[in-house]
Amino acid sequence: MTTEMIQRALRASSFVAARRRIFGQLLESLVYEDALTYRVTDRVESGVDTTEPGEDVVAAVVDATDADGEPVRYLFRLRRRFGFNRVALTADPVRRHGANGAAEADSITRFLAEVADALRAESDCLARFADELERTLLNDTLARYIASERGDVLADADYDQLESIVLDGHRYHPAFKSRVGFDVADNLAYGPEFAVEVRPLWLAAHRSVTEVTSIPSLCEEGFLATQLGQARASFQDTLRANGLPPAEYTMLPVHPWQWREHLATAFAEQLRRQQLIVLGEDTHTFRAQQSIRTLACRDVPGRPYLKLSLSLVNTSTSRVLAPHTVRNAPPISDWLSRLVDGDAFLRDELQLIILREVMGTAVTPEPPAEFARPATYGTLACIWRESLHGFLSSGECAVPVTALTASERDGTPFVDAWLREHGAREWTRRLVDVAVVPLLHLLVRHGVACEAHAQNMVLVHRDGLPERIALKDFHDGVRFSRAVLSDPDECPMLSSPPSHHVNANSFVETDDVELVTDFLLDAFCFINFGELAGFLDDAGLLGEREFWAIVRGGIADYQARFPELAERFALFDVAKPMVAVEKLTTRRLLTDTEPRLHHVPNPLAPDRSDHD
Repeated sequence: MTTEMIQRALRASSFVAARRRIFGQLLESLVYEDALTYRVTDRVESGVDTTEPGEDVVAAVVDATDADGEPVRYLFRLRRRFGFNRVALTADPVRRHGANGAAEADSITRFLAEVADALRAESDCLARFADELERTLLNDTLARYIASERGDVLADADYDQLESIVLDGHRYHPAFKSRVGFDVADNLAYGPEFAVEVRPLWLAAHRSVTEVTSIPSLCEEGFLATQLGQARASFQDTLRANGLPPAEYTMLPVHPWQWREHLATAFAEQLRRQQLIVLGEDTHTFRAQQSIRTLACRDVPGRPYLKLSLSLVNTSTSRVLAPHTVRNAPPISDWLSRLVDGDAFLRDELQLIILREVMGTAVTPEPPAEFARPATYGTLACIWRESLHGFLSSGECAVPVTALTASERDGTPFVDAWLREHGAREWTRRLVDVAVVPLLHLLVRHGVACEAHAQNMVLVHRDGLPERIALKDFHDGVRFSRAVLSDPDECPMLSSPPSHHVNANSFVETDDVELVTDFLLDAFCFINFGELAGFLDDAGLLGEREFWAIVRGGIADYQARFPELAERFALFDVAKPMVAVEKLTTRRLLTDTEPRLHHVPNPLAPDRSDHD
């Protein structure tokens, strides 16, 4: 994209749409997490009018101070949703009232600066967060503009295309496209929305500084030979030409950005010692999926997806691949796959798909000093994940679950035609049967909770009617308590995070059973289904209360079918009155050294049939 095109994008309506979305999600999360002091005001003071304000809509004001010390007010309208008491702003733009009058708030950074005294935030974190939001604004603006220029139509796209062109993911976190580490050119070259084809770079890594882990049925040498095809022989010739025996090396792909921006410097000593050898590009082209660091092969869709380390931060998370998670990925995948294969309900009736992470490779040299560890820790690694394409039956199609809350450029929901054809209630009930029930069965029957947010799930359907789901991303996306597993002896011994690993949420095993239940309720119910419920309600397709009533009904039917699991239902109480969910925005406002949680009403609780 040329400089002139970037300027056109920033002057187009896509910029205003992106800014309003970010402002809305920012205020929704700040209010929801009790991170912002505000007061409820009357409609006259707010200066905001709506044609249908609704009984539950209130006008809110944040008292602030501008750079000259003059009073400023930010005004907006909000309501509490039924699900988890989440906060939703109305469609009215956020307004700023200052010395020069009232107008739509048009600067996110100025807003944060002016309301700083009303925020629960540390100054250094606030500056960093403001940068993440501004990056998100630019990145989302460019994505919207390019989608409009291309004339994207979601209804016409297949699964792989949807992974690129769905723009509406993560409706809670306001810094949903921050991608700190990418500049504008990097984002245009490697961001999934731009659908640019890339070729991974392959390296040879000496086994003395490398860990390779695979599922038991996989042969490393044969697997790599299949992945590389004819290139394998030429890569081995490269090693021999350097006087190096191929048997002492393994091979792994690297994201081209990671090599260019990070690895050549961070691993200079290993390159000098020939512990790392550059072999050449992959013979096939790939495209980034929504998760940005996972690449899908365009030329051979059946090839495994490549999950590659990227030294950037998106939303609240670093996108490197910590070695202990790479080491854990294959045994967790193999274990889950065996659980499903050994459970007739999951295997035959629900036909749950587990996209296994079949092999993981991490380069793990000891740093010369502890302060140098971040340069190499988790920055050179790959996880190979099975492709979805080999699991689909004739007549089945697939969509990322993020597409369920996406809309066409004219605002029509992607799922609109499906719900009108099949009936919103019937469609939702089918979704509950194929999505909620298998996750609940894994939890209750087997004791395993999956981090099933929308990017970790794929919906398989026939003509829009939900058929089954595929789950993915297990390397740090499961949680369990070994003592209450259905068969503890079958659970593999896994690697724990090292002492220098700073992410307090990066663990899979715990002695606290409630944390296991909350793991599913947070990622799946609060984020995934919570966003879908609100989206369908806002679109006028299905009321939010009715949505959650259908979910509760599906859970009740499941419980009635398996009365022998009554004690397990009580142990993993998904219908408890309150549930702990992450404060994702607060994690960016305060030093991220501990879990940031708050307890909110659970829409699955029986007494939540009436709104609080």
